[in-house]
Amino acid sequence: MSFVDKVKEMLGQHGDKAKQGVEKAGDMFDQRTGGKHADKVDKAQEQAGKYIDKNNTGGNAGRTAPDPQAPPPEGGQPSS
Repeated sequence: MSFVDKVKEMLGQHGDKAKQGVEKAGDMFDQRTGGKHADKVDKAQEQAGKYIDKNNTGGNAGRTAPDPQAPPPEGGQPSS
């Protein structure tokens, strides 16, 4: 498993914490730059939040239950 896959897995399991971290980091950046780049920071925070939401796999978000009547995939193993 690559580092990127591990990060995606962690984001999926802890999306709410990741979004809080993005907000906190953006706010700190704004504070240290005197708000000079606030519009860009806000946009980055928004895009990061959307990415986290899109890739959130924790719980049942974004998942559908497999169809018990569907034939198994080519590997012969039912998907889960």
